Amino acid sequence: MSDSVITYAPGALAVGHLGELTQVVPFELVDEALASAGGLQHRMRRLPSRVVVYLLLAGALFTGQGWVRVWSHLTASLPVPLPSPAPSSITAAMRRVGPKPLKALFDLVKGPAAVTATQVTQFADRLVVAIDGTQIPLPDTPANLSVFPKAKAGPNGPAGYPMMRLVALVACGTRTLLDAVFGTDATGELTYAGDLVTTAGRTGTLRPGMLLLGDRNFSATAFVGTVASTGADFLIRAKTHSTALKLPVLRRLPDGTFLSRVGEVTVRVIEAHITLTLADGADERPVTQGAYRLVTSLLDPSEASATGLVRLYHERWEIETGYCELKSTILGGRVLRGRHPAAVAQETWALLVAYQALRTAMSDAVLHRPDIDPDRAAFTIALNTARDQIIRAAGIISHTRVDLVGRIGAAILDNLLPARRDRTRPRVKKRAISSKYRAVGRDVDHRTHRTTIHIEHNPLPNPPDG
Repeated sequence: MSDSVITYAPGALAVGHLGELTQVVPFELVDEALASAGGLQHRMRRLPSRVVVYLLLAGALFTGQGWVRVWSHLTASLPVPLPSPAPSSITAAMRRVGPKPLKALFDLVKGPAAVTATQVTQFADRLVVAIDGTQIPLPDTPANLSVFPKAKAGPNGPAGYPMMRLVALVACGTRTLLDAVFGTDATGELTYAGDLVTTAGRTGTLRPGMLLLGDRNFSATAFVGTVASTGADFLIRAKTHSTALKLPVLRRLPDGTFLSRVGEVTVRVIEAHITLTLADGADERPVTQGAYRLVTSLLDPSEASATGLVRLYHERWEIETGYCELKSTILGGRVLRGRHPAAVAQETWALLVAYQALRTAMSDAVLHRPDIDPDRAAFTIALNTARDQIIRAAGIISHTRVDLVGRIGAAILDNLLPARRDRTRPRVKKRAISSKYRAVGRDVDHRTHRTTIHIEHNPLPNPPDG
């Protein structure tokens, strides 16, 4: 490439970039999303629609900062003088663009990232994915309350903020987003999950060759049937209390598991007892024990061993880690900015696109290093380096490089996390009012300990036949 090649867009479009992440979300992709959603402007404005989209994406990475401040980050290193628009002009431009182009952009960037065969999480030649929901607080405004009402008052008093419910489908190996849906918290997680899986079935997101992991909330007859209709396999933890699924024994298998039915779907039931023993020399304390009942569509024990499936279920925590990255690392525990439902939707799609861009960059960084587990790529390093590249307006247009290693990838590879170890830590509810470090219960050990895991297959009492 010659020195005459520009590295940013001309004129008023120059502000429209995401630093090095622009190579993951390039100009052409944003323009395509705008065109498909009817968001392209009919005349050139001081705030073109493409610039507004990149401003929203940058705002998702610089949470807690006003839009004028985000604008100053985007223009900090541009060699063209661009005056800062008034906050009212930014708000009007965002309303003009609306949420649909951001949703269209998410549809273009979602999906599993490219990794090597040794880096992807697979089981029985199937891509392992997980589904779960979470809640995100919103500004307490009359407009938001009309769509996102607060939860009813509980023992600790009324809810502080209206909540949005987000349900996502994530590739466990890379934590990239395969699909997502969100809306009012008054609608249950299973309803959103059913809509997500049904939509996924139509578009091919959830399909044969995938293995879906879900927690006990997803052990519902209707949801199991919906997943089975897509052709994907599943591994879901079943409830064991009085309202649990009724799982009659149809046939016992040689490995101690048995076949049953959930609605019209034949499943294999695995019962196991898991014991965690401290392995780090900690003082003597009772070990952690737990009984698990899993249902799966993988019926052949020779293809999927019971012990292997019990161990695989732990991969479901990849989506919990992804939500932690989204809510704690990116958002910093803050509420969203949007003060009305359309702004909430626009901001949420921008947040998901920005998260996906970071995850794609992280996968690209380790793509040519099959010896590195993607879990060792540090999300905080990727986020902070991406913020730096936005301020520097660096790497906006790729010259000769065809992958996104660049400065983000170099920072990731230079600061790899240690290889993951088996660890345990109590899952407790913290008291945010008195102290964020004080949990419910006085004798809770907050430390994280290394453990050894022992799985005893089928130790539970035999279920009744019939």
